[in-house]
Amino acid sequence: MSTAARKAVQHRDEADVEFNRIVAFSDGVFAIAITLLVLALEVPRDTADLWQALRGLEDDLIAYALSFAVVGKFWLSHHRFYSGLERFDNTLMGLNLLYLAWVVLIPFSSELLGEFGSDRTSTIVYAANMAGASATFLVQILYAYGRGLVKPEALPMERRFAGPANFMFVGIFLASIGVAFVSVEAAQLMWLTVFLVGHRIADGLERLFRRGA
Repeated sequence: MSTAARKAVQHRDEADVEFNRIVAFSDGVFAIAITLLVLALEVPRDTADLWQALRGLEDDLIAYALSFAVVGKFWLSHHRFYSGLERFDNTLMGLNLLYLAWVVLIPFSSELLGEFGSDRTSTIVYAANMAGASATFLVQILYAYGRGLVKPEALPMERRFAGPANFMFVGIFLASIGVAFVSVEAAQLMWLTVFLVGHRIADGLERLFRRGA
């Protein structure tokens, strides 16, 4: 690494205020994105048969629940990753902004999915949004590893779970775009399957790893 490049890298303890601002800004973006999801849910106007009116919101509620879970997963991963950072630089900050650009797009693609759940285009847009968010976060992880920005004690856990997990999410969401041209229902089922099963596998591996550590 050149002298200029080394100077551009800042230790989080030496630039505590700046690092905390990055994390606080990211948390704020996540909070806004996850709050905006509920705005797609409109209170029914038909009070004569409220239950039937609520059933009419089924697609919107499913899109909300799925997106809330995914954004929550993204935030947890982001929180863990940034907790494991020892240093940061301008490139990582730029990659984080690119990642957040995909995150704030989720309320839009979620509402699109809720309104046109059986439409191929809305399914492709939603999958592309999720793949883009997962891919840009994966790039952050790989960049931080390559530049030695991660704490040594955090490397084993992050290498074993964060990188592979995000690679899996990118692959599944990209694959679901192709599947959507054959079956929209199958493509959407892929999202639920990878989210539920993927987390159970990751949790099991993490418990196993901690016992052996």
